[in-house]
Amino acid sequence: MLLVAAGGFFGAVFRFGIGQWVKKHTVTVFPLATLFVNITGSFLLGWLTGMEPSDSIRLFFGIGFMGAFTTFSTLKLENIQFYRKKQWDVLILYLALSYIVGILAALAGFVLGSR
Repeated sequence: MLLVAAGGFFGAVFRFGIGQWVKKHTVTVFPLATLFVNITGSFLLGWLTGMEPSDSIRLFFGIGFMGAFTTFSTLKLENIQFYRKKQWDVLILYLALSYIVGILAALAGFVLGSR
């Protein structure tokens, strides 16, 4: 449990830092920070899984860090906000990029990690 908790702490801190950095350097209604962390997290989790790490590494990085770094709940909330504002083009693009690119990133990471 301590490995998961420690990994979760660092994952959340990294997500927060990236979110703040992106907000500071971009002006857009598109949620770039969430998309970036989720795509990056998908790739890294795929890579880690492909490497078949020890239980300690899997608990710290795979479950703790990646679990807190990626943010499925924020993705859903942002999509609900686009729906409520009737921003259909942003909603569809965000959903498509999040799921299609996320799955491809996880697959690419898995393939690289398996080598």
